[in-house]
Amino acid sequence: MAFNWTCPHCNVPQTVTDKRHDVRFNYISLVNQAEGDLALEQTAIGCANPDCLKTSVKVRIGGRDNSSGTLRLNNRHVLFSQMVIPQGTAKPQPDFIPAPLREDYYEACLIRDFSPKASATLIRRCLQGMIRDFAKIAKGTLAKEIEALRQAVEDGSADRAISGESVEAIDQVRGIGNIGAHMEKEIDLIIEVDPGEAQALIELVEMLFEEWYGARHRRQQRLEHIAAIADAKKEAKKAAATGAAPSTAKPAIDTLIEGGPALQVAIEESLHPVAGGSTEDVDGHDLTSDGA
Repeated sequence: MAFNWTCPHCNVPQTVTDKRHDVRFNYISLVNQAEGDLALEQTAIGCANPDCLKTSVKVRIGGRDNSSGTLRLNNRHVLFSQMVIPQGTAKPQPDFIPAPLREDYYEACLIRDFSPKASATLIRRCLQGMIRDFAKIAKGTLAKEIEALRQAVEDGSADRAISGESVEAIDQVRGIGNIGAHMEKEIDLIIEVDPGEAQALIELVEMLFEEWYGARHRRQQRLEHIAAIADAKKEAKKAAATGAAPSTAKPAIDTLIEGGPALQVAIEESLHPVAGGSTEDVDGHDLTSDGA
């Protein structure tokens, strides 16, 4: 049974067929344990993207379910669920995002389940780095930098990709990230951050990577393409005036357009998401994340 899935290595949506999907179950041969009878489930998926072709593996451990006559995992009694290849839930990020920001993001994803407070702290640092790099605002503390960014948005001097809503969200993350960054005055006071809350902060960073850096990168590409076309037209006009043969070199935009159909055909031949399809496998497990 085919299902829709997004490869965690290359972030390309695709349809997984039986040939690229392998699920195996094994007994854990211990008896009279506090957890009851346990089983291990191993799910492997092979990416169909010809530029990737990497394998993803997820492992779950939980109670046995033999109700169907074959060994299965009891989805209501899962003790452990983790992507082991690749580790973490990070989405591949392009090189135009600064390396220090990508590293903080990747590490926050990697430790989300093991230490949500530390993950939130890394996200807080990542957002501060984004303000300093993208908005060029450095005030010593994150609170002062957020206030300066808010003022820049209000007076129109900030990059148009930065919205007032995103500034408010960053300010809220600052408070959550402070839980891990600063000890409370009462050292016995413990404020927990659960993996789901840490994931929400991670998704905010992913959104801002796209809205800030992604939008700026695409805008720069469009302007470079327009400049390339203008340069080509100037050369053609000059050649016509002097009688010289025009250059046979094509501007970047023409090359991109010519390569587009072939690239599209190659993608469509190997990657065909099922219309209205599910991101779950035949046993109802969500294969787009490593959550239980």
